[in-house]
Amino acid sequence: MTAARDRGSAVVDFVLVGGLLVLLFVAVLQLALVLHVRNELIDSAAQGARYGALAGHGPQDGAARTRELVSAELSARYAADVSAQRQDAGGVALVDVQIAAPLPIVGLLGPSGRLVVHGHAPVEGP
Repeated sequence: MTAARDRGSAVVDFVLVGGLLVLLFVAVLQLALVLHVRNELIDSAAQGARYGALAGHGPQDGAARTRELVSAELSARYAADVSAQRQDAGGVALVDVQIAAPLPIVGLLGPSGRLVVHGHAPVEGP
C-alpha cells in the first residue's frame, strides 16, 4: 500500500534538487564574476597610479592609462568614471586613482557607481 503512494516522488525530488543545484551554481558563477571585475578594477587603478607617479607624468596621465586598461579588460562602461589626483600622506606625495564602476548583478549589468576602488603610488622625483 505504501508503494502506491510513493510512486513518482523520485521524479519530483530530482526536479526540485536539480533546480536548486542550478540556482546555486549560477549564484557562485555570478560571485566569481563580481570578484573578477573587482580585481581587474583594482589592478587597473594600481597600474594607472604607478604610471601617473612616474617622473614626467601627472595624475591625468594615470587616469587616461587606467581608462585604457579598464576599457581593454572589461568595457568602456566601466571606465566612464575614473579620476586621479595628487595627495600628501604623511609627508609622502602620492597619486591616487579612483574608479567608480557598476556593480555587476546579472552578468555584467548592474547599478552604476556602486563599486569604488582606489590605486595609490608614490610620486617619483620632485
